Amino acid sequence: MKAQRIILAFVLADFVGLTAYALVQYGLAGLFELATANAVTVTLTADLVISLTLISVWMWRDAHARGISVIPYLLLTLGFGSVGPLLYLLQRPAEEEARAQVAVRAA
Repeated sequence: MKAQRIILAFVLADFVGLTAYALVQYGLAGLFELATANAVTVTLTADLVISLTLISVWMWRDAHARGISVIPYLLLTLGFGSVGPLLYLLQRPAEEEARAQVAVRAA
């Protein structure tokens, strides 16, 4: 499990760096303008919204079952995309990750 956490942390750090680079290069308004520039980018943006919505529903249910607040992670997801779910996965205790994987394999 430790290798998975290291990989998640690496992906998170790289994504935060990429997000910061994009913001510096194009600014917030420029990112939204480019995300709606043509049919391809609109399709990718819609796909991202659908995917992040599904992940947010999972985070909400998982956090509710674990008795923790998911609000900070949802806010990060709204503002910075995959940063919220990646941080959520990093903060989950290792033993709960193992139980979740067993449950997924059994399903």
